[in-house]
Amino acid sequence: MDGLTNINPLINQQPQRSRAERSEPPLGRENFSQMLQQTIQSRQTVNFSKHANMRLNDRSIQLTGEQLERVNTGLNKAHARGIRDSLVLVDDVALVVNVKSKTVITAIGDDRDNIFSNIDGAVIV
Repeated sequence: MDGLTNINPLINQQPQRSRAERSEPPLGRENFSQMLQQTIQSRQTVNFSKHANMRLNDRSIQLTGEQLERVNTGLNKAHARGIRDSLVLVDDVALVVNVKSKTVITAIGDDRDNIFSNIDGAVIV
């Protein structure tokens, strides 16, 4: 009987369930999902370099939400064509943009020179 009494605690013990059986998300999954969503959102919006922000302020250029959406759409088209650095023309504003990072490098209003260098494509939106 001593052998049976020693086994009884093992029989009554609940087997350990895996994480999936406990319906808990795997470790790090929530953080990864949040980081992925943040990355996707950040890639969907246009960023402005410090230099571009200075140029926008110096030249009193203000872009509307609708214009920024058009720029974003243009950048997606430029990316699909393999353009790395693009001139994006939106209304009377010219933006030189790094397509991969979606970062505006500089901004020019209608009162500046019409010469642009270091670009490999142009998009009119």
